[in-house]
Amino acid sequence: MLPARSSSGRRSGTKRSGPSRRNPLRIGLAFNRKPDEAPAVGPADRSKGATPPLDLYAEWDDDVTIAALEAALAEAGEVTRLEATGDFPLRLREARPDIVFNVAEGLWGPSREAQVPALCEFWAIPYTGSDPLTLAVCLDKGRAKEILAYQGVPTAQFAVVPGGTRLNGIPPLPVVVKPIHEGSSKGITQASLCRTRAEVSRAAGVVWRRYRQPALIERWLPGREFTCAVLGNGRATRVLPIVEVDFEALPRGAAPLYSYEAKWLWDTPDRPLEIFRCPAPVARRLAHEIERVVLAAYHGLRCRDWARIDLRCDGRGVPHIIEVNPLPGILPDPAMNSCFPKAARAAGLDYGAMIRSVLRAGAARYGIAV
Repeated sequence: MLPARSSSGRRSGTKRSGPSRRNPLRIGLAFNRKPDEAPAVGPADRSKGATPPLDLYAEWDDDVTIAALEAALAEAGEVTRLEATGDFPLRLREARPDIVFNVAEGLWGPSREAQVPALCEFWAIPYTGSDPLTLAVCLDKGRAKEILAYQGVPTAQFAVVPGGTRLNGIPPLPVVVKPIHEGSSKGITQASLCRTRAEVSRAAGVVWRRYRQPALIERWLPGREFTCAVLGNGRATRVLPIVEVDFEALPRGAAPLYSYEAKWLWDTPDRPLEIFRCPAPVARRLAHEIERVVLAAYHGLRCRDWARIDLRCDGRGVPHIIEVNPLPGILPDPAMNSCFPKAARAAGLDYGAMIRSVLRAGAARYGIAV
């Protein structure tokens, strides 16, 4: 199938560049909006009477974030909202933007974050962010860690346990048990830090019943935890100021884990948790090692334009990759704990400048002037 043609006969997706652009840049904003209604049941569970998890839409964006994205992109061109609903493929073809700014997370399936970029490639339309393969691999925490380990990038020892499987070959206790295909701390609760095999079995069972997917069982690293925002491509890639997770801010007795409770329940607009320190107070040697490991993971997994990468140190202070997030959370309100915008502000980038930096990085790959 040939790419769709514009009214001028030009195929969408071809390189567009030059300072003499007569018409404004046409930007498609691809997103998933958090619905007002209760979560839906997935296609694999409709015949089983399953109850969807309450955190089903945790990764999606609210109206405030979508509006802030639109306002930031409007400084660079003409924005068309493209909500990633069932008719997205045809609306994308009809809109034929010069470039799509993609923050759509998808809903069903382990490759859901790859769906919008794959459709952009199908219609030969440029888009920001990582390609479908990288997005799918990074959402599979086990596969991502396998690649990192093969490349010599430090990552915590782990095992993947499907539902009903015996707990053979798991790392030494204590461990963290989490869903293999989720983000935004979905499925990571205070009970996810397990110190006995009985606790591991219970936590893995919860993952299987609630999320219908294998559990990732990861060796617990007792050191400091950090997250890093990354911008750019190739030699221009840069790590923004490091963010540290300060577990002293959690309620008394809470496990030192950035869990769903810490992210979505204990941290509220009226009582925010002072859980992040940015720039992180780290020695120069540790900061250098964190940045080295982060860039190794970013390039090793072939991330593009931007990503947020989570790390934790072992007992010797060596940073290990926990997760790579090619579609980072980007809440616009400075009062809310959103790490990528927090790091950007520390680097001197306000919200709009941050978003347009991502847009420019993506556009440059296609030779599009912004």
